Amino acid sequence: MLVICCPSPSLVPHGASVSRDITQKGYEKKRGKLLAPYIPQIQGVDPSLQIDNRIQASSQALLPGSKHNKTRAANTRDERFRSDLHTEAVQAALAKYKERKMPMPSKRRSVLVQSSVEACTPPATSSASEDEGSLRRQGRLPTSVPYQGHGHPAVEHWFNRVIQGSSTSSSASSTSSHPGGRSNSTLTFYLFFPSYISSPYIIICFIYMSFSTVSPPRFIIQYITSHILNFHICPYYTLVLSYLPPFFHPLHSHCVGVPVNSRVSSKIQQLLNTLKRPKRPPLREFFVDDFEELLDVQQPDPNQPKPEGQQMSPLEGEPLGVVTNWPPSLPAALQRWGTTQPKSPCLTALDNAGKPVYTLTYGKLWTRSQKLAYTLLNKLSTRNEPLLMPGDRVALVFPNNDPVMFMVAFYGCLLAELVPVPIEVPLTRKDAGSQQIGFLLGSCGVTLALTTDACQKGLPKAQTGEVATFKGWPRLLWFVTDGKHVVKPPKDWHPPLREASNDIAYIEYKTSKEGSTMGITVSHSAMLAHCHALTQACGYTEAETITNVLDFKREAGLWHGVLTSVMNRMHVISIPYSLMKVNPLSWIQKVHTFKARVAVVKSRDMHWSLLAQRDQRDISLSSLRMLIVADGANPWSISSCDAFLNVFQARGLRPEVICPCASSSEAMTVAIRRPPEMGVPPPGKAVLSMSGLSHSVIRVDTEEKLSVLTVQDVGQVMPGAVVCVVRVEGTPYLCQTDEVGEICVSSGSTGVAYYGLPGMTKNVFETIPVTSSGVPISDRPFTRTSLLGFVGPDSLVFVVGKMDGLMVVSGRRHNADDVVATALAVEPMKFVYRGRIAVFSVSVLHDERIVVVAEQRPDASEEDSFQWMSRVLQAIDSIHQVGVYCLALVPANTLPKAPLGGIHISDTKQRFLEGSLHPCNVLMCPHTCVTNLPKPRQKQPEVGPASMIVGNLVAGKRIAQACGRDVAQLEDNDQARKFLYIQDVLQWRAQATPDHPLFLVLNAKGTVASTASCLQLHKRAERVAAALMGRLNTGDHVALVYPPGIDLIATFYGCLYAGCVPVTVRPPHPQNLATTLPTVKMIVEVSKSVCILTTQAIMKLLKSKEAAAAVDIKSWPMVLDTDDLPRKKSAQMYKPPTPEMLAYLDFSVSTTGILAGVKMSHTATSALCRSIKLQCELYPSRQIAICLDPYCGLGFALWCLCSVYSGHQSILVPPLELESNASLWLAAVSQYKVRVTFCSYSVMEMCTKGLGSQTEALRLRNVNLSCVRTCMVVAEERPRIALTQSFSKIFKDLGLSPRAVSTTFGCRVNVAICLQGTAGPDPTTVYVDMRALRHDRVRLVERGSPHSLPLMESGKILPGVKVIIANTETKGPLGDSHLGEIWVSSPHNATGYYTVYGEEALHADHFNTKLSFGDTQTVWARTGYLGFLRRTELTDASGERHDALYVVGSLDETLELRGMRYHPIDIETSVIRSHKSIAECAVFTWTNLLVVVVELEGSEQEALDLVALVTNVVLEEHYLIVGVVVVVDPGVIPINSRGEKQRMHLRDGFLADQLDPIYVAYNM
Repeated sequence: MLVICCPSPSLVPHGASVSRDITQKGYEKKRGKLLAPYIPQIQGVDPSLQIDNRIQASSQALLPGSKHNKTRAANTRDERFRSDLHTEAVQAALAKYKERKMPMPSKRRSVLVQSSVEACTPPATSSASEDEGSLRRQGRLPTSVPYQGHGHPAVEHWFNRVIQGSSTSSSASSTSSHPGGRSNSTLTFYLFFPSYISSPYIIICFIYMSFSTVSPPRFIIQYITSHILNFHICPYYTLVLSYLPPFFHPLHSHCVGVPVNSRVSSKIQQLLNTLKRPKRPPLREFFVDDFEELLDVQQPDPNQPKPEGQQMSPLEGEPLGVVTNWPPSLPAALQRWGTTQPKSPCLTALDNAGKPVYTLTYGKLWTRSQKLAYTLLNKLSTRNEPLLMPGDRVALVFPNNDPVMFMVAFYGCLLAELVPVPIEVPLTRKDAGSQQIGFLLGSCGVTLALTTDACQKGLPKAQTGEVATFKGWPRLLWFVTDGKHVVKPPKDWHPPLREASNDIAYIEYKTSKEGSTMGITVSHSAMLAHCHALTQACGYTEAETITNVLDFKREAGLWHGVLTSVMNRMHVISIPYSLMKVNPLSWIQKVHTFKARVAVVKSRDMHWSLLAQRDQRDISLSSLRMLIVADGANPWSISSCDAFLNVFQARGLRPEVICPCASSSEAMTVAIRRPPEMGVPPPGKAVLSMSGLSHSVIRVDTEEKLSVLTVQDVGQVMPGAVVCVVRVEGTPYLCQTDEVGEICVSSGSTGVAYYGLPGMTKNVFETIPVTSSGVPISDRPFTRTSLLGFVGPDSLVFVVGKMDGLMVVSGRRHNADDVVATALAVEPMKFVYRGRIAVFSVSVLHDERIVVVAEQRPDASEEDSFQWMSRVLQAIDSIHQVGVYCLALVPANTLPKAPLGGIHISDTKQRFLEGSLHPCNVLMCPHTCVTNLPKPRQKQPEVGPASMIVGNLVAGKRIAQACGRDVAQLEDNDQARKFLYIQDVLQWRAQATPDHPLFLVLNAKGTVASTASCLQLHKRAERVAAALMGRLNTGDHVALVYPPGIDLIATFYGCLYAGCVPVTVRPPHPQNLATTLPTVKMIVEVSKSVCILTTQAIMKLLKSKEAAAAVDIKSWPMVLDTDDLPRKKSAQMYKPPTPEMLAYLDFSVSTTGILAGVKMSHTATSALCRSIKLQCELYPSRQIAICLDPYCGLGFALWCLCSVYSGHQSILVPPLELESNASLWLAAVSQYKVRVTFCSYSVMEMCTKGLGSQTEALRLRNVNLSCVRTCMVVAEERPRIALTQSFSKIFKDLGLSPRAVSTTFGCRVNVAICLQGTAGPDPTTVYVDMRALRHDRVRLVERGSPHSLPLMESGKILPGVKVIIANTETKGPLGDSHLGEIWVSSPHNATGYYTVYGEEALHADHFNTKLSFGDTQTVWARTGYLGFLRRTELTDASGERHDALYVVGSLDETLELRGMRYHPIDIETSVIRSHKSIAECAVFTWTNLLVVVVELEGSEQEALDLVALVTNVVLEEHYLIVGVVVVVDPGVIPINSRGEKQRMHLRDGFLADQLDPIYVAYNM
């Protein structure tokens, strides 16, 4: 189902936009394309909805052999690593999905579709008449339009005006069925007005697809879900996932059709019935604590291929030949050629135009290296000590276009017996991987860096003019090696030339998969042996010419172009990367010009030259005897080699000269295909089954041509080396012959160690392979190469991947390079940059998950990119049989680059995980790839009540019940007790202590705004009563709409004097009438108030023109303003006949958005006041400060009732005043030396955020909080420990005792159940296991243990209050270790709901219910909150052990998912922790999908970063898959006056598209 909502003009400000919004026209076009596949084309239809040619063209492109595929421009430079074979396989895979496409319904366009388009176009202005007009236009359409045409049976369309329902969290479910029999594949459009949308302009169009019973292939599902559902919700349009047929929903493959009672209208309920929320299984009440959630471990597939071959035997290379005049070391070779052949060319450097700029001769190299060596050893000193000693490490920082200076510096270091550490030039302080390089330099103890003059000038400088210190780098001295800085050595100085030893010659850096940088040490003897082996394997001869395109600082570029070349007096033509970017053909031109015999390249260089070769006719490659492909081990290289040969064979390139090789930083060259003159066996190719490879088994593929990997051999083992293949994990057992493992090498020419990392060195450089019986195969240690491969026929080595790119998903192995190749084969030319794709895995929920990140072309449209993304998912799924967890597209040129092009994978991964990648498109597919979630909780057999009690007794658990002190036992001089009615108490106080001050109201400046003594309050109440008595009857309900102040209190007592029932109502907000006035109206209507008492200002507001826009102002009842009442007193006071009569109504909106009024009798009112008085020890001599809203609950009782009953003075601080003066409340507490104070969470948050940095200023103003004994937060929720703790910590400096802050607990049925009070033990905190809570169990754990959740006691149980924990379903009592509903019995319980707006099903049993067994006599009220009791070691005032009550959360708010009970706040806490820019979060479920709404406090480009982080953290910590992630602006999540999140209002706003989100991501 596809829902397209257009918010009404009244909801979206004219011209409002959102980040990356599109215009209305663009929207129509996008919408048209989306709907096109489902809508037949009819003449005269809105052209914006016609399917456009481009889509047809791209679908054509899916078919193998279509023209579209072949006419690709061959000169588009991006065509990197293209494998025709692989591309064809991918296209065939995608085409296979197409072929299996389900039968499409007979598509018809009806007039209704057009009208919905019309309705979706917002009018130019948003005046009411146009709104009505559009409604009338809709109304003229017939209700059933049989459409005859195309010879198909008629499809009926309904308009459904949903009966105006309630605005609560559920609406009545109604059923209706399809009229008549329907064919299996019909398309039905529903147009309806949902009940919760205020404006008729919002029209939602549903496409209901009833497919045949056969489930369609996964591609269809992915295609539809990714195309229809992944859209940004913008002000003018939204696409919402609300129903897909059963197979569309990854969570519900076996759904039963049942109607759902949800917020959506009755028609949709039929559509939603497959997503029926599973009924919660009754919990096991027995004492078996085996609820541990176990993640599903992937069981190995019994049919998976297993290796069947013999155990492999180690493979030996030919022996290293003996050369008689071989120099004893590399510096000795340099001396030989420098003195005997000084004019011989050594190295030619080119500029960016390809012109030779300088040729270094062997004579020059020798003399310049000597000069540098002498200078380094003798001319650099600190405090007369030489700066460098032989063996010290020196950094070589040379740009890639200056090989000459690098070579001089490298050999200068060797001659001085210093250890060169070549690294990249750090361009900025934040270069990818630069910090890790700094770590390497620090661990190597590098203090000096050599560089060129030009390079030093280009480095970032500090203010002193010195080179800036890069992040994570040690302090370095920079030395410029240009001629003027080095001195000529004296005649008698000669560099020491020793035989090659095992001392370190140089250190090559390598970046690991995780991004850490290691230094690989290479000894002088290994360096010499490697040159010897390369010379023999490649048949190098003296004075040959070689072109080198590779980085000369490391790996093959260094081995061939700097070391072996000098050994053999070869001439190297060095092609800089910057020249290749300008002219990809440059290396071929240089081979031709210099008649080079050997070229060292990577497959991308061959690929680039292919794209540019057209213009060059007169090139010949006939001089080449060896084209060394340095990354021949890469799966892409074979296609580059083949394609290159196809083109250049005509230019003299012989097929046999292409020599792929395999190497690694640790083992150096592992294998290389020998040049043709060596008489080696012909090259080999293997076509391997991807599925087999994923199980590390080699199977030559026969039948399934789609998922294969074609690899070429990388030749024979190096001379003098022994190679074997071992298992990747665990003990290095030799592999079988048909098994893939890690290649290991034993030879004298490998690296020696990771510098300074002995543990890792032992693991990698000193591996001892063993046979299956555990016997070592050799006494020589082997070096792990990090290459994955096998030995094929003819002793040829094959490599199928690298350890760095290995991703083990659910026990199967996939190679990042293979996945990249597949993604690239999905014709990416239009959408993403080739070669700018990163594939890596992240660990989420105990398994690896594949992430694909690509750079999007700036000209690619949103839907093109999404189409490409969804096809990449299908291709990878089809070819690799693995799901992609996240596919992200980022803007062009934003991925971190590796030094010589390519993407810095580990840095990209780091950015992804920390949320700083800033993608512009994200597609998450957790539903498809997370398969190891714990099994959903199963129904347990019912346990009978008797066995339950026995069970609890056997387990030694007491029944969880507790009570406060007994009120009857507490004798105190409470004069007020003799009065039955609170109004009588006021009259008595007015006579007994007329001038005793009761109330004092402060304004924002901190000055006293108004006061009232006992007599003043009585007099004002009398005037109100006199005004009412003539007009109203006794028992009438009166709404009091006042700002917080004494007027409110006086009119409350005035109503009681007159025998009326007061209802306190929060006044509407003048700046926000549209949302606040309807609530006032609703309370007035629901409470059946016959009169409104208010101030003149508010009276004007209620009848103003602005108010008329929000409500019908003609229907207000009588409104009286009490500002200037005549001074007359009523004839006589009303005396209620019995104290059981109604005293007042307490209306409030719950967190689930339900408006409910509870009835408080006179008895309950007096009992409440007495209980609070006893708990807080309130007497006329006391002062308390109250910073709460006075309209409902405990806030109302403390504000209006308690002072009159107990006689203490209340200092009233309206919370609204804190917005302009955050320190008002605390300053008042300090000024009046208050011992007891009350506040709300919102007030505490305002103080914490607003005053956190101002405690010093407050101290200077003499604010001192040491007087406070108890500061209580009034709330109806789980205590917010983090907030109370940070409040205590911040204001500790002002003398606030950490023991002072506590919380209270009350709810609708009883506004005050717990209050800390002044006596009794401090509130305790326990840590419980969050996983146990999901199963309604309480298991205490240590602080800081995994999954621990801190819970604070909610204050002490009030006198006269009894509490028990009951099972929500069986209504039986529970034991101590169970989570259940808190039931309360007390004289101050409310007597019932006056009404619950729209939720009449909230029955009387909330107020009088009984246990199903045990004590079945006591009458309890159900609080609707889950909690538990725990007996502590502390003693209370009576000397008994203290029972602590812990509130966990509201039952209505809990989310029931996977058979478990989740509390939204726990998920929200995890989400807020996941990224620094998440300011607030709220979660709710919708049709069984978990929806997470996050407020983004940062730039909008961070919005998409949050999607993956939110999904990850909820999976990791709660084992839940997030269905929808909605990113909104700060302040969008609605919060009520108590500071509680209104999640249901948020849900309604989301469904009605009123949130104006920045981004909405639908996780597949």
